[in-house]
Amino acid sequence: MSIAPTARRLVLALALAATLAPLGSAQTGPASVDTSALAALKWRNIGPFRAGRSVAVGGSVLRPNEYYAGTTGGGVMKTTNGGATWEPVTDKFFGGTVGGLAIYQPNPDIVYVGTGESTLRGNSSYGDGVYKTTDAGATWTFLGLKETRQIARVIVHPWNPDLVYVAALGRANGPNPERGVFRSKDGGKTWDKILFRSDSAGATDLVMDPSNPAVLYAATWQVVRKPWDIVSGGPGSAIYKTMDGGDHWTDISRNPGLPNGTLGNIGLAVSPANPRIVWAMIEADSSGLYRSGDGGSNWRRINKKQNIHWRPFYFSRVFADPADSNTIYLPNGTIFRSTDGGQRFTEVRPYGDLWDSHVLWIAPDNRDRMIVGADQGARISVNRGANWSTTGYPTGQFYHIATTNHFPYRVCGSQQDNSGSCGPSRSDGMFDITQWYYPGGGEAGMIAPDPTNPDISYSTGGGNARHDRGRDHFASIDPSWEPPALPKDTKHRWNWTSPIAVSPHDPRTVYLGSNFLWRTTDRGTTWSIISPDLTRHDPKTLIVAGGPITKETTGAETYATIFAIAESPVAKGVIWAGSDDGMVQLTRDGGARWTAVQPSFGEFTRVSIIEPSRFSAGKAYLAANRNMMDDYAPYLYKTSDYGKTWTKITEGIPADEFTRVIREDPERAGLLYAGTERGVWVSFDDGAHWQSLRRNLPPVPVHDLAVKDGDLAIATHGRAFWIMDDVSPLRQAAADLTLKSVHLFQPRDGYRINWYGRALIEHLLTGDNPPSGVFIYYWLKEKNQDLTLEIVDQGGRVVDSYRSAPDSAAAADSLRLEDKKRIRNDSLRAAGVTDSTQLAAPYVEPPPEEE
Repeated sequence: MSIAPTARRLVLALALAATLAPLGSAQTGPASVDTSALAALKWRNIGPFRAGRSVAVGGSVLRPNEYYAGTTGGGVMKTTNGGATWEPVTDKFFGGTVGGLAIYQPNPDIVYVGTGESTLRGNSSYGDGVYKTTDAGATWTFLGLKETRQIARVIVHPWNPDLVYVAALGRANGPNPERGVFRSKDGGKTWDKILFRSDSAGATDLVMDPSNPAVLYAATWQVVRKPWDIVSGGPGSAIYKTMDGGDHWTDISRNPGLPNGTLGNIGLAVSPANPRIVWAMIEADSSGLYRSGDGGSNWRRINKKQNIHWRPFYFSRVFADPADSNTIYLPNGTIFRSTDGGQRFTEVRPYGDLWDSHVLWIAPDNRDRMIVGADQGARISVNRGANWSTTGYPTGQFYHIATTNHFPYRVCGSQQDNSGSCGPSRSDGMFDITQWYYPGGGEAGMIAPDPTNPDISYSTGGGNARHDRGRDHFASIDPSWEPPALPKDTKHRWNWTSPIAVSPHDPRTVYLGSNFLWRTTDRGTTWSIISPDLTRHDPKTLIVAGGPITKETTGAETYATIFAIAESPVAKGVIWAGSDDGMVQLTRDGGARWTAVQPSFGEFTRVSIIEPSRFSAGKAYLAANRNMMDDYAPYLYKTSDYGKTWTKITEGIPADEFTRVIREDPERAGLLYAGTERGVWVSFDDGAHWQSLRRNLPPVPVHDLAVKDGDLAIATHGRAFWIMDDVSPLRQAAADLTLKSVHLFQPRDGYRINWYGRALIEHLLTGDNPPSGVFIYYWLKEKNQDLTLEIVDQGGRVVDSYRSAPDSAAAADSLRLEDKKRIRNDSLRAAGVTDSTQLAAPYVEPPPEEE
């Protein structure tokens, strides 16, 4: 094989005796490291292989098995076999949340995608504009509109692929002028804003008359989301119609039959079977489903039942059947279908336990074929909803990550729109969802494993619980209960992702955060409060969310709560607490006295993660964000004096890439990792400078990080869990590394493996999700060198060797058989075989297994 000027990796199935001195914890690093020296480092997706929320879907008329699904956080997925398998198609070009997509049906190689989403949950991610492919997703081109932020809908003209429309909601957390309806007549090269209501109201829906593409209907929505509130509705909400392709628009929101008062979120549909029929799902004092039979001139409320229109900021879409003007669909907590013009609805539940549907595409030439986008991903039906495909692709949104002390360790977290989940960091069945188990926790919250018994874990979200997997036992450990009350009158406020942490000094001691810090010393049987209210608790934030029309009472907007808890691993009783409204509090005596020590980052800043140093009791790192205050800057800090002074450490991170997590390497002081809304970053000099560590990771929000057994594991909010195996090169990186002609990184400790199956051996040989062994990283400055790598024991005797060979199939096959021979012999020796004749025998491929 040819050796390129980059770091290469070999995976060895043997125990390697370290012959180099261990890395000192006091080592300091360079400001930056040439990324080519770290090219062998890669991310590995471990699942779980279950989907997350999808709010944009589409299918092809000419290719009935081809569909696209836009994910929230993870880019675009595509299937060409009717949903049997899905693959990401945008990872090398863009990622994040997709809010709208449009396929040009005469040539389905052409697809437009709008990023960001208009379903403005508290965890909604922003977008960066519009993208286009002309080769069915193989490559993508950026088309601009970056500042539109949240795109709700994309429409392409039915017979002109260069005429495309975009409905942009705009910034979710503040005003901006880049919102409304945009049109391009040259395939996205240039754009015109053709409908603008105000800098606080954007376009939330856009539909086209299929019989006359010059006729379009648009809905605008005045909305803003703050950390403690979502305000849906106002004078900016309206319905518009154009008869000339968008050159001129008429406000029809006060036409006869429509609500007279304040309007909120609005969804629209035109019946392909009778384009004179227009449907509108309207949030108003008289909310419900409205119908016009004359192209929007006159309207009538058809249905006002709450079950078809609850949480209207989240569910206000309506979709019309292409062949029957009386059949419509309403995505909602499930999918509703009416066949009598909207007077009565029945539930169309997709496969399995699926809820919260958001979008529907129905094939215009076949009403039986459809795809739904829901909280559990995209699912396909070919019989009008009687049966649906499953979703086994890993696009889950995880808030936090925890690792257990199993061997190999397990990775745990709570998935939005699903549940808590724990699974193996390594597996010979990486796509097998049955290897994952439920550790407790709902769709939010945290998982905190017991360090002394990895089968025990604590969880928040959907109640606080302790789970003993060994005994298959769950126990509620809620510390208090109080009757429902207004937020200003509630004594204990609990965040959507309430933090929980096990003390590093005593596994029986667990901390839990409301607006007070709770502590148990008996694993959750009894609790005591060890702090005053540690939040800012500004009265203006202690409100019932929602309005001016609809209240939002799911609990996701509960505010003025503790968001981060961490006890120093160096000094018992030194405990940090950070709130979602901008407070950092510290106790150095186990909770007897508390001091406010927050940096000067402004009120209502969410303190996302506090990371006490493993090398100094007074040192800590902090990650915070203000994106829900319409400030997307990164906020990372460090202190060395128990929070008396803080230093901001964000140089190198883009100014609009806000931060959620910072972690310290447990072995090398000054080596830091950070997660932002678009990836992972590393600092070799204690935060003074940062550089990207994204490598092959798709552009995705990273909410949490953990360094475990020499690996770097991350929780993404849109592509599940990923692991970078063995960060030894990062721990040993030096600025002058690429100036050397050759460099061998000291391998970390490896483990001898019990071989137990051909499938496992095949995984090892192919490098696909390899089991535990030894990673050997090295650097060569020049390519095409003849390299020999020898493995020696403690006495200096060569026990194995590897040599680069010319590129040829024969040479590759020869090396592969030698690898298999070594693996076979290791297995024989482990079984006690010492016969030299058996060990010297060549490796022979076994005959194929009979079916």
